Amino acid sequence: MAQLIVLCLFALFLTLSDLFITGVNSSATFTMVNKCQQTIWPGILSNAGIAPLSTTGFVLQKGESKTINVPSSWGGRFWGRTHCTEDSTGKFTCATGDCGSGKLECAGGNAAPPATLAEFTLDGSNGMDFFDVSLVDGYNLPMLVVPQGGSGNNCTSTGCVVDLNGACPSELKVTSVGGGNVACKSACEAFRQDEYCCAGAYNNPNTCKPSSYSMLFKKACPSAYSFAYDDKTSTFTCVGANYLITFCPSPNTSQKSSSSSGQNQEPEDNNQSKNNNNNEPSTINGSMVYDGAWDISSASSSTCTHVFSSPAIAGAIAILTATFQLRQLF
Repeated sequence: MAQLIVLCLFALFLTLSDLFITGVNSSATFTMVNKCQQTIWPGILSNAGIAPLSTTGFVLQKGESKTINVPSSWGGRFWGRTHCTEDSTGKFTCATGDCGSGKLECAGGNAAPPATLAEFTLDGSNGMDFFDVSLVDGYNLPMLVVPQGGSGNNCTSTGCVVDLNGACPSELKVTSVGGGNVACKSACEAFRQDEYCCAGAYNNPNTCKPSSYSMLFKKACPSAYSFAYDDKTSTFTCVGANYLITFCPSPNTSQKSSSSSGQNQEPEDNNQSKNNNNNEPSTINGSMVYDGAWDISSASSSTCTHVFSSPAIAGAIAILTATFQLRQLF
C-alpha cells in the first residue's frame, strides 16, 4: 500500500510539475532547415515594439538546421538570403533578401524585396498563433512552414514549394551577375503602380484586386499570400505549436494538416522517425527517458482515486493544487 501511495503521489507530482513548467516556459521553438543545393543565410526581424530574438541572422550550409527559442507573444518574420559575400572591408551583402546591415546579423534590418517571407504573430487573438508564407514582396526561395504538435481547425502547413524563379515573367526576373535567375519581383516592386501595390485609391479590399501577376503566384502556390488582401486562403492558426521552416523542400514533401489531437507534422523525408522502434529507448524532445516513468504515469486512475481519499493524502493534494493555482495568478 505504501508503495502504491508513493507511485500515485509521484504521478501527481509529474502532472503538476508539467503544468508549472508550461506556465513558466510558455514559448515556441522554430527550427530552420536548409534543403537547398546552396548555402543560405536566414534573416529574422521582430515586429515593431517586440524585442529581437537571440539571433537576427546566421548561416545555414546545405543540409544544416538550427533551432531558436521564441518567447510567447513574439511576432516577426523569417526569410532566406542568397548569394551572400563579404568584401575586403568586411561588409556583408546578399544578392537576394539583403537586410542592409552590412553584417551577418540583420540587427533590425528588413528583407529587401524580392524575398519569400514566413510571418508569425504568436499568442494573438484567443491565444492563437497566426502565420503565413507571403509572396507579396516577391519570391527568392521555396519555403514550407509546418506546425509541430499544435491544434486547431486551421492548423496546417503552408508555403510555396515551387521554384518560381524559372517560371518568372521576364519583366519580373532578377538575375545574378552570371545571368542566372535568382529571384522574382512582385508587380508592385517592378512597376511601382498603386493598383499593384494596393496603395492610394486601391488601399482597401474592395478596390485592390489580384493582378495577372499575383494570380500567377497564387496558381503556383495556392496557400501563400499573393497580394495584400489575400487573407482568406493564406492565413493559418494554431494553438500550442512549434514550427519547422524548410527552405527548398522537395515538391512532394508532406503537407498534412495538424489534427485537433495535436499530432506532429513532418515532411515525409524527415530523418526522424515518428514512432520509436521497440528496440530503441523512449525519448522526449530528443532526450532519453526512463521507460519505467510510463508505468508510473499510467497507474490506474481509479486506484489512485481510492488512495487519494485518505485525509492525509487529500490534504497534501490540496496544498499542491492551491500552490499551482496561486502560481497561475502571478
